[in-house]
Amino acid sequence: MVRPDERAEGAGPFTTRLTWRLAEGGSAVWESRLARKRGALRVRAETGAEGPPRSADDRALHRLRVLNTVAAVAFTVGGALFALGAALAEAGSAGPTAIASVYFAGGLFFNTGGYASLLQAVNAPRRSGTADSLVTGGWRWWSYEPGRIDWLSTFVLFAGTLVFGVNLFDSFLQGLSAQQVNRLIWAPDMVGCALFLVSGHLALVEVCHGRPCWRSRSLGWWVVAVNQFGSVLFLVSALAAFTRPQTGDLVSTGIADWGTFAGALCFSVGGVLQYFERP
Repeated sequence: MVRPDERAEGAGPFTTRLTWRLAEGGSAVWESRLARKRGALRVRAETGAEGPPRSADDRALHRLRVLNTVAAVAFTVGGALFALGAALAEAGSAGPTAIASVYFAGGLFFNTGGYASLLQAVNAPRRSGTADSLVTGGWRWWSYEPGRIDWLSTFVLFAGTLVFGVNLFDSFLQGLSAQQVNRLIWAPDMVGCALFLVSGHLALVEVCHGRPCWRSRSLGWWVVAVNQFGSVLFLVSALAAFTRPQTGDLVSTGIADWGTFAGALCFSVGGVLQYFERP
């Protein structure tokens, strides 16, 4: 709940930034992504000058650093494996089982990165009433907080990685008809891409506080923007991977492979950038 003395920003039911007055003067600014990724909130003096961010305690910062490192490395490696799988498929230098194995390994890293990202939201330090500090709760492996945009964005992302896992596991199946390929492989791929896009949109809303924005000097904005562009490329690739029932051919093998390759590289680059967005 937002108190009368607080100024809330965000979109729809989601609050992404809160500003409130401090008893000793000045104001504190809580931002969803800043608290979740860096474990900090901003403090402004009466003059409007911004001081150094106030950090959570050492336990929270260590927790966030570990989770951020796991997620960043997982997405970097997972993206690289997806790009390798797409390159092998386009070059025709490996068999279907080998290519499916590379994709599946990349999918496992994406699962890990998605869950680590969700754990960041679950265990993010929370603001402490009207004070200029953040409070660290006990460790949790799960929570249900759909009213928080960071939780919802990371939950949808993790769900997308799990759906991709269905698609990647089914890729090992042999002798499928065109209809079976579309139902067991292509359809989960499309659902996973849609979930990635929804997650990326929510992340953009979080970092931009509900308004379209261009923040070239914000590392968090670059992480979200690069990953969202990768999600768009994944969707283009998935659309091109539809199997025509009449011929058994893909709509466009080249677009499917190159779209996956470029989208995967975006997630790999996003993972590298994410590594530096830490407390």
